Amino acid sequence: MRERVTESPEETEAAGERLGAHLAAGDLLLLAGGLGAGKTTFVRGLARGMGVAADVMSPSFQLVRIYPGPVPLAHCDLYRLRDGSELADLGVEELLETAAVVVEWGDRLAWPGAARLRLTDEAPTTRRLQLEEAPPAWCL
Repeated sequence: MRERVTESPEETEAAGERLGAHLAAGDLLLLAGGLGAGKTTFVRGLARGMGVAADVMSPSFQLVRIYPGPVPLAHCDLYRLRDGSELADLGVEELLETAAVVVEWGDRLAWPGAARLRLTDEAPTTRRLQLEEAPPAWCL
């Protein structure tokens, strides 16, 4: 499914978990959505679906967190960066060689071939997730 409405943080995590089962090293997923839209909540589920056992936290102050797993997950955040070009300094190309990379505030980054997920908060716990430019097998 390319679009899903979730009614709770647990449902948002479950959507991430379904997608995470499809990610492989070299995949880049750019997340877009306002503050509190559920980006980090989604990534928690995504990590679980990838087999990552670590406690996923927002990378806002660290910029990049790398979680080991069968497929490592590099979780990046552009919120504090002025523009996406600064992400090059974080070594995304190198990370993609061995990990799946997920970028919060990814709408600030132009990257050909990247999949995109927009999270829109429609009510206090209701989120609309829209997946674009992703491989056909990916689902929410």
